Amino acid sequence: MSEQAGGRGALLARQAGGAAGEAVLAAVVAAVVAGVGLVAFSVVHWPAFNSSNVTKAITTVGQVVALALLVVAILLLRLRKWPRVAKLLSWVGISSLVTVTLGMPLAATKLYLLGISVDQEFRTQYLTRLTDSAALHDMNYVDLPPFYPAGWFWFGGRFASLTGMAGWEAFKPFAILGLSVAAVIALVLWSKLIRADWAIAVAAAVTVMTLAYGSPEAYSAVLVLLFAPAMVLAWGALYRPAERGAGSTGTAGGWGAVIGTGLFLGLSATFYSLFFVVAVFTVCLMALVSAGFQLRAERAWRVVWPILLRLITMGVIAGVLALTVWLPFFSKLLSGTKMPKGGTAFHYLPEPGSELPLPMAHFDLLGAFCLVGTIWLVVRAASSRRAQALGISVVAIYLWCLLSMAATAAGTTLLSFRLEPILLTLLAAAGVFGFAEGARAVYQMLNEPNRFRTVAAALAIIGAVAFTQDIPHVLRAEITTAYTDTDGNGERADKRPPSAVSHYREIDADLLAQTGRPRDKSVVLTADTSFLAIYPYYGFQQLTSHYANPLADFDGRATEIKRWTTLKSPAELIDALNHSPWRAPDAFLFRNSGDQYTLRLSADVYPNDPNVKRYTVGFPKTLFDDPRFKVTDVGPFTLVVRVSTP
Repeated sequence: MSEQAGGRGALLARQAGGAAGEAVLAAVVAAVVAGVGLVAFSVVHWPAFNSSNVTKAITTVGQVVALALLVVAILLLRLRKWPRVAKLLSWVGISSLVTVTLGMPLAATKLYLLGISVDQEFRTQYLTRLTDSAALHDMNYVDLPPFYPAGWFWFGGRFASLTGMAGWEAFKPFAILGLSVAAVIALVLWSKLIRADWAIAVAAAVTVMTLAYGSPEAYSAVLVLLFAPAMVLAWGALYRPAERGAGSTGTAGGWGAVIGTGLFLGLSATFYSLFFVVAVFTVCLMALVSAGFQLRAERAWRVVWPILLRLITMGVIAGVLALTVWLPFFSKLLSGTKMPKGGTAFHYLPEPGSELPLPMAHFDLLGAFCLVGTIWLVVRAASSRRAQALGISVVAIYLWCLLSMAATAAGTTLLSFRLEPILLTLLAAAGVFGFAEGARAVYQMLNEPNRFRTVAAALAIIGAVAFTQDIPHVLRAEITTAYTDTDGNGERADKRPPSAVSHYREIDADLLAQTGRPRDKSVVLTADTSFLAIYPYYGFQQLTSHYANPLADFDGRATEIKRWTTLKSPAELIDALNHSPWRAPDAFLFRNSGDQYTLRLSADVYPNDPNVKRYTVGFPKTLFDDPRFKVTDVGPFTLVVRVSTP
C-alpha cells in the first residue's frame, strides 16, 4: 500500500510540476505578446474607433492572422510534426487574438471598455487605491479593510507601480494582459484534459466567447476563461469509476485534479465572490451526482467517503487562498465591529435576471453554435466524461438562475444575470466537441468522401472568423464610452471637448497645497466620485450602496450628510463634523448652484429597475462662511477645505 501511495505521489509531483511549469512558460509568452502588441499599437496615432473604420479594419486583419496561427498549430498536431512549435504557435496565436481584439479598437484611448463610467468607475477606484499602496484596504472608506475581493486589483496595482502608471491608466493594459495570460493558461489546462488539437479549438472558442460577452468586467472574465476546464477537472477529481476498488497505480488517483480544482476555487474567492460561490455550488452538485452514481453501482455508503475527502481537500486549499484577501475583513468582524443591516449588494434585478438565458434558441451564429453544444451534451451525457462535466455545470447555472428568481420573494436576488458569460463558454466548449463529433459522424455516414474533411474545416474557419470579427460590434457601446469619457489627463480620446473631469488636475493641486497632506491622508465628500477613481483620496461616501463596504453604514452616512445640510451656522457644522460617528471629511467637492453647494447622492430603491434613485442635497453657502473653511471655485466645482481639523 505504501509503495502504491509513493508511486502516486511521485506521479502527482511530476504531473503537477510539469503542468505548472508549462503554465508559467505559456504565461510569460502571453505577457510578452500582449506587451509588445500594446506598445506597437500605442506608437501609431490611430483615429478614434467611434469615428472611423480604420481600427476596425486593422483589428480584423490581426484577428485573421491570430486565427491562422491557431489553425497551423492544429494542423501540425494532427500531422504529428513539430509538437513544440505547434504548442508555441498556439500560445502566441491565442494571446495575439486577445490582444488585437481588445487592444486595437482601444488603441487611440488610454481607457478600457466602459471608460470610467458606472461600474467601471468603482473598479478604477479600487485599482487606484491599490496602486497607491500594496496594503489591502477598502477602495473608498478610510480605516476599513476591503469587502470586495482584492486579488485582481492588487496585481493590477503592482503592475501599475512597476510600470510607473497611474491606476486609471494602467487599467487597460493590465486588463488586456491579464486576459491574454488567462486565455493561455486555460489552453494549457485544456491540453492536459483532452487531445492537444482539440484543446486549441476549444480554448479558442471559449476565448472569443469571453471576449464578446465577458471582457468589460475584466477581473471576472479571467475566471470565465478558466471555468469550463476547471469544472472538467473537478469532475475528474470527484467521479472516477475506472478506479473503483482496483486501486490502479497508472494515475495519480485524481489528486492532481483535486489540487487544481482547489486552486481554481481559491483564485475565484480572491477575484470575485459571486463566481466563487457559483463554482462551489457546481462542484458540490458534481459531488452529489458522483455519490449517486457510485451508490447505484456498489450500494455501499463507503464509496461516499473518498468523494467527501476530496471535497474537503478542495475546500481547505480554497480557504487558505481566500484568506489572503479576506483575512483583514474577518479580523475586523471578529474584533467586535458590527455588520450594519440592509446590505444591498444583491439588490439588482434587470430584465435578463428575470428569465432563463436560452442562447441556443436564438436564430444567429451564436444560437446555432450553442444549439450544437446543447445537442452534444444531451447525446453524450451517458458516455462522455467531458459532456457530463460540462452538462452538470450548465445545469448548475440554470439552477442558480431559478434560485435567484425565487430569492426575489425574500427581497433579494442571487445576481444570476451575471452568469451568462459562463453559460456561453460552457456551451461554446460543448459546441466544439459537438461540431467535431457531428462532422465525423456525417463523414462516416457519407462513406468518407475525400473532400468532406476540407469542407468541414472550411466551415469551422469561416464560422470562427465571422464570429470573431463581429466582437468589436458586440462591444461597440463599451468601446465608444472609452472614447467619449474624459480620462485622468483631462482629455477625450475622440478629440472632442472634455467634460468637467478636465478640472480634476487643478482640484487635486489645490487640495494638496491647502491640506499639506498626501492624498491618502485626506477624506473627501463628493458626488463626483470619478475624482476618487483618478486620485487616491478616501471618500466619505461611496457612489452607490451596492458597491459600499457593509461595514461603512452607507445609509447612516447618507442620513448624516442630509442632517448637515439642515444646520444653521458654520459653528454648528464644525461641531457636527467634530462629533461625526465616522472620520469627517477634510474637504468637500461640490457643484455650485446659486446660493447652495450641491451633492447628487443615491439611494437603493430595489425592487425597482433601475435599482438606484438619484437625489440632490444642498448645503447653504453660509455654512462655509468662516475662516476655518477655505473655499475655491474651479470650473463648475467648488472645493471647500477644512483649514484646521481636530
